Amino acid sequence: MEDMIILIVLMVCALGSIAGLLLTISTNRNVREMAKTLTFQYNLIVKMQNLLKNKMSVNDTTDKAEIIYQDLLQDLIPIMAAIDIMPRTTSEHPLWRALGGIMDEYAKNPFVLEKLRRAIKLDTNISHNVSHYLNRANMFLQHMSSTDTDGILSTTFTDGLLGQSLTFFAQAQALASTDK
Repeated sequence: MEDMIILIVLMVCALGSIAGLLLTISTNRNVREMAKTLTFQYNLIVKMQNLLKNKMSVNDTTDKAEIIYQDLLQDLIPIMAAIDIMPRTTSEHPLWRALGGIMDEYAKNPFVLEKLRRAIKLDTNISHNVSHYLNRANMFLQHMSSTDTDGILSTTFTDGLLGQSLTFFAQAQALASTDK
């Protein structure tokens, strides 16, 4: 009878040990799964944080861009009046209508470059407006290239009307300064 009690106690201990081992293995598996889930969630939170930072940067750039657009437009208005050019009649932003009008007129009539050269040479206000426009537009393009992560937006501005107008105004300014 004592042997039977010892055998039962040993069996209970063995079953308890096996149950404890199975419980440990199960808990270990659950902890590994939880660690994987937490790592995935952490990586997802980091991606969301980066996305929000980029979005805030783009929103900040957009807000600043409107101020810069208005500043550039204020420089273009007297220049357009001096060389007698009207803006495009489209539903674009006024800056792009003004630049489009200048570049369209230059494409039709290259003499516009000569008119602008004369205006820069003869009128200090026009010269100042052209210089200010060139400086602000260049600063804007540099800011765009430094904040634009994939380069699509800054390339669009550089290759578009803004870049073309920079070339046009810089050319006219260079011609005016060399012809003294």
